[in-house]
Amino acid sequence: MTSLTTAEAPRTPQTPGTRRPRRPRLPRLPRWRDYGRPRELIVRYLLLLFVLAITVGPLIWQLLASLKSTGEDVFGANATLLPHDPTLRAYRQVFEQVPVATYIRNSMIVVVLSVGSQLLFSTTAGYMLSKPGWKGRKTVWVLLAASMMFPFESIMVSLFLSIRDLGLVDSLVGVWLPGFVGAINVLLMRAAFMAVPREIEDAAMIDGAGEWQRFRHLYLPSAWGAILVVVINTFIAAWDDFLWPLIVLRSESSMTLTLGLSRLQSSSFGYDQRVVMAGAVISVIPVLVLFVITQRWFYKGVSSGAVKL
Repeated sequence: MTSLTTAEAPRTPQTPGTRRPRRPRLPRLPRWRDYGRPRELIVRYLLLLFVLAITVGPLIWQLLASLKSTGEDVFGANATLLPHDPTLRAYRQVFEQVPVATYIRNSMIVVVLSVGSQLLFSTTAGYMLSKPGWKGRKTVWVLLAASMMFPFESIMVSLFLSIRDLGLVDSLVGVWLPGFVGAINVLLMRAAFMAVPREIEDAAMIDGAGEWQRFRHLYLPSAWGAILVVVINTFIAAWDDFLWPLIVLRSESSMTLTLGLSRLQSSSFGYDQRVVMAGAVISVIPVLVLFVITQRWFYKGVSSGAVKL
C-alpha cells in the first residue's frame, strides 16, 4: 500500500459555520520612522552625545592621561588624546609615594559607619513618618524638607566647633558623625513605605504580627529598591567627600583616600600630572564598580521611591 503524499492526503471535513484558526501575527519590527522624524532624531542624538562628552569625557581623559609616558605632554599644543606608549608607571608611583592601603582602609571605615547609620535611622524614621495618627508628623516632615535648603558650607563652622568640643578632631568618628543620617534619605524611605497598601498591613495585624514584625517582614522587603538607593548615595557621598575630612583630619595615618591622594599635587612629591591623574582614577574605581553592579536596582529604586511632596 503506497503512502499518500501531502497533496493527496484526505482533508478533515469542516462543519458548516466554522473557520480555520488564523495564524497569530508576529509583532512588527520597529521602523526608523517610528522613533520620530529624521531631523528630531539627529537633534536627539546630538544632545545625547553632548551630555555624554560632558559627563564621561573627563573620566576617559584622566584615564588616558594617566597612561602616558614621561616624554608625552598632558597639556599644551603638542598634547594628544591617546598615549603613544602606554605605561602603568604613574600607578606604581602612586603606591610608592603615599600609603594608599591606609587611605583605603580609613575610607572604608567611614563608608561602613555611614551606610550602617543611614540605613538604621533613615528606615526607622521614614517608617514612623509614613504612619498616620500621631501629632507633629507634618511638622517633622517640614523641618526635614527645610533642612535640605541650607548648604553644608553654611553650617560647616558650627559643626567643626561641635566636633572640636567633643574631642573628635583628627578622628574618623569626627568625619562620620555629621553625616550619620540625611534628611533626603529619610524622606525617600518615607515615600517608599507609604506606597505599601494599607490592606496588607491590616491583614498582617489580623494574623497577629506586631509592629517590629510588620516593619521587618512587610515594609523592608517592599522598599528594597529605595534601600539600595540610600546605600549607593551614602557610599558615593562618604567615599568622595573631601572638604569635611580636610577640615577635621590632621595626621596622615587618619586621612581618607580622596584627601590623601590630594597630597600628590604637592611639590614635595615632585608634582607630576600623570601621577595625579592616576590617583584620581584609583579613587573613582570603587564607585564605578558599585554602580555597574547595582545600576539595574538603582534605577528601579529611584522610580519607585521618589520623594512625593
